[in-house]
Amino acid sequence: MKNKFEQLKKEASGILEKIETAEELRDFEVKIFGRKGKYNDLVKELPKLPDKEKKEIGRLANEVKKEIEKMLFDKKQELEGEKLKNIAKEEWVDKTLPGKKPELGHLHLTTQAISEITEIFERIGFQLRRYPEVEWDWYAFEALNMPKDHPARDEWETFFIDAPESKKGKMVLTPHTSSGQVREMERGILPIRMMNISKCYRRQSDVTHVPMFHQFEGLLIDKDVSIAHLKGALDYFAREFFGPLRKTRLRPFHFRFTEPSFEVDISCGVCNGAGKINEEKCRVCKEGWLELGGAGMVHPNVLKAGGIDHKKYNGFAFGWGVERTFMMKEGMKIDDIRILYKNDLRFIRQF
Repeated sequence: MKNKFEQLKKEASGILEKIETAEELRDFEVKIFGRKGKYNDLVKELPKLPDKEKKEIGRLANEVKKEIEKMLFDKKQELEGEKLKNIAKEEWVDKTLPGKKPELGHLHLTTQAISEITEIFERIGFQLRRYPEVEWDWYAFEALNMPKDHPARDEWETFFIDAPESKKGKMVLTPHTSSGQVREMERGILPIRMMNISKCYRRQSDVTHVPMFHQFEGLLIDKDVSIAHLKGALDYFAREFFGPLRKTRLRPFHFRFTEPSFEVDISCGVCNGAGKINEEKCRVCKEGWLELGGAGMVHPNVLKAGGIDHKKYNGFAFGWGVERTFMMKEGMKIDDIRILYKNDLRFIRQF
């Protein structure tokens, strides 16, 4: 066995001297160390040796393997060096030519929209806040005046976390940024002009809904706040974000955490408010208007939950989906919200 390993090393050395290409080197390496290679064939015979010889021959086998591997490495380096020399001789490079600039990406559409929305509201005094994406039932529902049998608290609507309950109830993936309202009130700093932009989660998926989306929540708490202040803030945003040609409307609605409450709509940017495209109903709005989100005067029970005297202070709140708001921006013509998160470069590179 000792002679066989020595012979293998000698044979490998002789063959390597004659190899001239990387392909030949790879083939030779397989013949030596492949599953059915010569080295493995010899190693398979080791268990048959007497116990006295196994240790000595085993040590020799390892030494031979290391020496052949070193010869393979040296040969590889030699061939690569020759290749580089040939390239230098055969190829001419003009060092004065400018290099190619690396391709740069850009911020995602949603991130761009968040930046623009934040900037618009900062102009009228709103300060950006961030609150948890994993929230307690108390902040997401209870403190917002929602009874325990409210449909939004059903497992078919909300993502519940498999975690122990606390005094503040179950843990959920926050279904709306409104959960930040009471957290902001608890800070005890008045007046409040808060803009909370964060991820939200709901069990919905269609052309205008995705399971994970972003909302921006506005909250203003002060003395003698009226619906006129609310409408003024929303109209200012609509003009700045969508442009002067788009129309908005307020529809009376019912939300548990505001009273009175409104739905805020904007004329559809896909069908230009007509409700139809080529005599067919618009896939996005169906009737010319698209719901952006809710708004209203903060309910006294929510103020109480936040530790604020509702007899001295009042305010308004509004919450819109970032993606849906962005879809209605002039010239976007996006008819399916889900395309924003498909990572399709053909779509993303347009913006």
